[in-house]
Amino acid sequence: MPRNTKAATRLDPLATLALNALEDLKGQDITVLDVQKLTTVTDTMIICTGTSNRHVKSLAQNVAEDAKHAGHQPLGLEGTDQGEWVLVDLGGVVVHVMQAQARAFYQLEKLWTVVEEVEEIVPEAKPRKKPAAKKAAKKAPAKKPAAKKVAKTAKKPASKSAVKKAPAKAARKPAAKKAAPRKSAKR
Repeated sequence: MPRNTKAATRLDPLATLALNALEDLKGQDITVLDVQKLTTVTDTMIICTGTSNRHVKSLAQNVAEDAKHAGHQPLGLEGTDQGEWVLVDLGGVVVHVMQAQARAFYQLEKLWTVVEEVEEIVPEAKPRKKPAAKKAAKKAPAKKPAAKKVAKTAKKPASKSAVKKAPAKAARKPAAKKAAPRKSAKR
């Protein structure tokens, strides 16, 4: 199987051992990521796809057993109960063996791949005209919008008449209504 190596030019012996163990049992879509600059937890991540729960478990077990035979005791083996995603921690190398659905959902390659920083130029939003009722707010200094900003959802300001009437209604107490005499219905 061809290897998809991203940012890994020369592999250490432990990573090579893990790759060979995955290839021995027909692991699919093997990707090697050099994550030294991104985390202190590990240096290399290997991501591999298995075809079923049993295949994922077998791939992970094969990596762990080959590492033991070479004198590298695995630090952890997680996820063997379900077999959808099994993680083999070898210290400097972490191996993720996943089923295709889990791999597509979590997209670890995107999470751990370094992309050169490209400055996005996001056009600034045009300032909206302020309603006449908010002249007092106009005196406050306006904040400059950030270069990268998610579109805001703003509520539509209330009409002028609603703004003027709202405080007046709150200040007034309701007057007690006099009971109107009932008109008898005689015909």
